[in-house]
Amino acid sequence: MTPRRLRQLLLVIITALLGLGIVAVYSSSAMASEATYGGSVHFIVNHLVSIALGLAIGGICLMIPYDRLRMSGRWMLLASVVLLVLVDCFGQEVGGARRWFRIGRLSLQPSEFAQLSLVIYLADLLARRSANLKELWRGLMPPLLITGMTAGLVLIQPDLGTTIAMGAVALLLLAVAKARWQHLAWVVGLASIALIFLIAGEEYRRRRILAFLDPWADPQGSGYQILQSYFAMADGGLMGRGVGASLQKLFFLPSAHTDFIFAIIGEELGLVGTTAVIALFGLFLACGFRIALAAQDLFSKYLVCGLVGMLGLEAMVNMAVVTGMLPTKGLPLPLISYGGTSMIMNLIACALIFQASRHAERFDPTQSALGR
Repeated sequence: MTPRRLRQLLLVIITALLGLGIVAVYSSSAMASEATYGGSVHFIVNHLVSIALGLAIGGICLMIPYDRLRMSGRWMLLASVVLLVLVDCFGQEVGGARRWFRIGRLSLQPSEFAQLSLVIYLADLLARRSANLKELWRGLMPPLLITGMTAGLVLIQPDLGTTIAMGAVALLLLAVAKARWQHLAWVVGLASIALIFLIAGEEYRRRRILAFLDPWADPQGSGYQILQSYFAMADGGLMGRGVGASLQKLFFLPSAHTDFIFAIIGEELGLVGTTAVIALFGLFLACGFRIALAAQDLFSKYLVCGLVGMLGLEAMVNMAVVTGMLPTKGLPLPLISYGGTSMIMNLIACALIFQASRHAERFDPTQSALGR
């Protein structure tokens, strides 16, 4: 399939996910919006504004010359680090975490911007250092240190889930760039040990693990959210209760329009609906990685792999959490869940994938030091 055909298919997939998300967000948030703000459209209006902003900024990204986009990676990462420091000091505290700046009706979450910036920067760094990636100190350590510094600022907020996601995407890029598997194995081993200590060191994280292992042990406490998600999915059956007919969204399932929107889709559209969502994300991954394979320069290849991996990983983790396959963690479902910064960054990431694909058609490897 040509890059142009891949982009067309990808556009259809993204449109389908956005459309499904709009319906699901309105259905799952109308009652909560009515109870909190006195009207049923507060959340859906914010959601549509976020989509509009994401499409507008994504359109601007498509007009930026590709070389300038690549060069902007280091400045974007620097800006994201500054924002992470500022949010740790002055951000709005919600549930014991400082992750957001409040701007009018929208909230800005710097960690979402940091994920996108890190992928762009690492794609450029790995493309420039491709000849040294077999070496530990000159090749592997610089991207690991940059990732560790950025992810560490996210961990302070605290946000362990996003920290793990950033590390996983960095490892994916290093694997694609053909770093030594022995080095990567050591990194995974050390990171796993650190993760065990991070979980053991916080009571709320230990409770999440225990709730994951046996949610019925505390059905009104730590196991409540995942049990309500089970009820929603089970109640949906094969065909679902129908759009708008969810019972769990009536203040039973917390985060119904954000992190657990997949459960509402399962309740209202049944197994057919959830299978369609999984199929759409599967097609998204297939198209994205085909675009990466078609790229003729290393930066484009690594950029698309990183962006597709980032969105795909978030989707898989979200759906695994909702279905009880992973411990509860607050990651939104890309392109579907309600969320300001996350939706905007998701659409910018999609625009950059399109930009890289268009560049692949025009790229002449004989005119670039990165050509194969």
